[in-house]
Amino acid sequence: MTDPRVDGNELAGPLREVFAVDITAARCRCAGCGRSGAVAELQVYDRAPGLVGRCPECTAVVLRLVRGPGRAWLDLSGLSYVECAIPES
Repeated sequence: MTDPRVDGNELAGPLREVFAVDITAARCRCAGCGRSGAVAELQVYDRAPGLVGRCPECTAVVLRLVRGPGRAWLDLSGLSYVECAIPES
């Protein structure tokens, strides 16, 4: 019997497709209260070292984005999912 697992490099192509779309049009669900809506509906605070997106319903932090020279950190731990349309190829 062979091992069915492969390493994380298998995600390169599929994730490139997902992260190449306008993510603000994607739907997301707050892990705290369960509200679903477009990423564009989040309340965004930009007066910090990065961007903080909060749920418009319960105000929980659902997204954090911090950029530095040549890199970015993205925390989506406040979301239970992000659903985005991917163009057919």
